[in-house]
Amino acid sequence: MSQTDYIRDCGSRALGARLRRISEAIDLDATRCYALTGLKFEQRWFGTLNQLRLNGRMSVGEIAAALGVTHVSVSQARKSLELKGLIAAASDPRDGRRTLLALTARGEELVARLHPLWQSFEAVAVEIEAEAGGVIAALERLENSLKRQSFEDRVRSRFEEDR
Repeated sequence: MSQTDYIRDCGSRALGARLRRISEAIDLDATRCYALTGLKFEQRWFGTLNQLRLNGRMSVGEIAAALGVTHVSVSQARKSLELKGLIAAASDPRDGRRTLLALTARGEELVARLHPLWQSFEAVAVEIEAEAGGVIAALERLENSLKRQSFEDRVRSRFEEDR
């Protein structure tokens, strides 16, 4: 007996599960690709390290805003990156209440070694986008739709109507 794909069969009713599944598959493949370099690297570190590579010193809040993720998410990555000696935190010289993160020499070395792999990731992403036929544009439309009205607000409204 052939097994059906429940998530696929649910169609739009399983939108979140489908996006998570795709994200997990990409992250797992990326982890395998990092293993090719012989370096220990967690995919969740990429955004923070790349922001620091591109912009220099930044606060957790600035990185979170640039990536469009939660402060908590960046804070968790920060902790593990600091433990690995890849980034360091220091008080902002202009505002001592603020903490800025920066790549350490070890972090800069890691980023330099990973940059060719990241370029391959970018090339493959462009290839997949072309093969998939406009998935980035569809994701943009999805994000814009959720910015106009959140999933939660839509469910609350529908739930209230249906009561």
